[in-house]
Amino acid sequence: MSFTFGKTDIKKISETLGTKARQVGNSIRFEVHGRENKRRLALELYSAISIGKRKGSLVSVYAPTAHLQLHFCTGFVASNLLGEVTFVGESNGKLCGLTVEREGGCSLYANVDREMLSGDFTALGPEVMLSGIAMSLTESTLPSKTMSEEEFTLRVLKGRKKRSYGGRRTKRE
Repeated sequence: MSFTFGKTDIKKISETLGTKARQVGNSIRFEVHGRENKRRLALELYSAISIGKRKGSLVSVYAPTAHLQLHFCTGFVASNLLGEVTFVGESNGKLCGLTVEREGGCSLYANVDREMLSGDFTALGPEVMLSGIAMSLTESTLPSKTMSEEEFTLRVLKGRKKRSYGGRRTKRE
């Protein structure tokens, strides 16, 4: 059985992103506006729609300079503490994630090895560290893994300590 977005899921996403959900055709749409940085995007969720020859859930993000899609979404994690929702899709041990932030930011992580989620993030190269940390949030939604929201939030905060690499910090401000 494929993942579908239920009423409780929509409510949780709405609360985390600080915006109302509205039905638009066969999708649920959220319009996210950053208060301080004036970023904005639209998030659309489709449940059980045809994607090629199969049915699945689709997550679409429309931003001023990008259009991102995650096909066959298998779950999501909403963190009020971090102010973001991470949608995940898994296929053959590879993860793809789409993170939408309350302040209008968006990140895409594609083809991340599932094995990276439970490893030592400090042993990773700086180029891949952030994807490992970000995708580790979704571990609780993946089959045969269990982790509470508090556990993954603490794990992310611990991993996002102020580490500098290439002029960028892994901690979001």
